[in-house]
Order: sequence, then structure tokens, then C-alpha cells
Amino acid sequence: MGGGIRAIRTWGEMIKFSHSVFALPFALIATFLAGRHLPGGLPRPGQVVLIVGCMVLARSLAMTFNRIVDYEIDAKNPRTKDRPLQTGRLSRRMALFFSGCCIGGFMACCTGFYWIYANPWPAVFGMPLLAYLCGYSYSKRFTKWSHFYLGSAIALSPVAAWVAIHPASVGAPAIVLMAAVTLWIGGFDIIYACQDIDVDRTEGLYSLPSRLGPAPALWIARGAHAAAVALLTWLAWLAGLGAVYLAGVAGVALLLLFENLLVRADDFSRVNLAFFTVNGVVSVGLGLMAVVDILLSLSSRPGPPVGS
Repeated sequence: MGGGIRAIRTWGEMIKFSHSVFALPFALIATFLAGRHLPGGLPRPGQVVLIVGCMVLARSLAMTFNRIVDYEIDAKNPRTKDRPLQTGRLSRRMALFFSGCCIGGFMACCTGFYWIYANPWPAVFGMPLLAYLCGYSYSKRFTKWSHFYLGSAIALSPVAAWVAIHPASVGAPAIVLMAAVTLWIGGFDIIYACQDIDVDRTEGLYSLPSRLGPAPALWIARGAHAAAVALLTWLAWLAGLGAVYLAGVAGVALLLLFENLLVRADDFSRVNLAFFTVNGVVSVGLGLMAVVDILLSLSSRPGPPVGS
């Protein structure tokens, strides 16, 4: 029993399972926005379960694949040299096996949308999406804009969720939400990368902090976060979201301001606070406020639900 718990903790440490909190709320926002076009105005419980399954499995695959690809680099990095693969607590063979299980589970969830809800598109786009997601692991080898590659890969989640729930209604709101998530994640990944400036330069890797220096890179992160807030505000108008959601966006703006004030070009001591704590509150808080806003608007709507 104790060994099993330790193994689960080790896997969770390797894939940073807790970081799933960043993308999942945005996928759920798209799920409930798309659900307004279904009879009853809400996604089916089974659809929500499949969305969550796809999210967890896709992210677990991407993180495990990244650990495999960056094995040698992580072994030389003081920040990452004690990770499970580097210390031998997990083997690369086991990591490859786990990756295969994630692919199989993800595609099974995608196929579930076809079997249960007669929607073939998740199964059609499933493998290309995984390929793009895993491609991030190579991006730091050729472009300093890899932070926004990561952002766009994770930001596919709300569009993919929308396609899975109601593909016919995918439009501007889904694209704007994707753009906002891309800029938000790209911005905080720039902040996170400030910890690895020396290693990136030594290993010949590309990142904005290592190529431009921390001060210009942090200004790019600030600009990305300001643009993300603007896009989230625009989404309210495009998707017909109300005061509860806008209050959530106002909270996001304050949190991102706080995050960018935490890290300076000459002080990276609070990067972890900025990275996980603040961004975790951003994603969960906005996701909750958006879903509550959608449910409140649905309960107060006098006519039949959208799409009924």
C-alpha cells in the first residue's frame, strides 16, 4: 500500500499533475459556452467527464514526453537534476510505457464522443493535436518564441472542448478564448524561464530571457498579460457573458498585475509564487466565475434554451 502511494506521488511529481489546474478551467469555460447550443442549454455530464479525461491524459502525455526529450538537459540543470527520471526513481522505459497509456486513454476518450454522442471530430483531430502538443518539447531548440508555442498548444484545449461539445457553433468566441490563453500562458512561461537563463545559454537553448535578457523579456510578458486581459474582456461581448464573468476578469487583471510586480530583472526569488500560486488562482477563479455566469443566465432566460 505504502509503495503504491509512493509510486503515485513519484509520477505526480514527474508530470506536475497539480499544474493541470492551469488549462482545465478554460476547457470547462468552452464546454459550458458550447453547451448553451444544446437542448437544455448545458453539456451532458458524460461529455464533461470525457473532456476532463482528455485534458488530464493529454497534459500527462505532454509533460512525460517533455521529461524524456529533455532528460540530459534536466540532468545538468541544478533546478531539475533531482527529478524522478534523473535520480532513477523512474526509468525512461516506464516513462515511454506511461506515454503510450496516455495516448491510448486520450484516443479512447475522443472516440467516446463518437460512440456516445455521434461526434467524430475529436477522434479525427486527436492525434494531430497530441503531435502539436508534444512538439513543444523541441521548440526551445530553434526559437526564442517557444513560450508562445507552449501557450498555443495548451490553448487548443478550449477550442478542442468546444468542438467536442458542439462543433457547428465554433466561432469567434472560441478563437478569442484560445488567443487569451495563449498570451496568458506564454507570459507566465517567460517569467518561469528566468530561472534557467544560465543553463539555456550554456546548452544553446532559446528562450526570451536568455536571448534578450530578463528585463526586455519581462516587458514582453507584461504586454502579453495586458493583451490577454483585453481579449478576455472582449470575450464577454462576443459570448454574451455578464457581470459575474466580468468581475472575474477584473480579478484576473489585478492578479496578473501582482504577478508581474513579484518578479524583477534582478530578483527571481518569487518566481514560483508567481508561477503556480497566482496563476492557479487566475485559472480556477475565472473558470468558476464564468461557469456561474453561464448558469445564472440560463436560469434567468425566459425563452427556450439556445439550440433547443
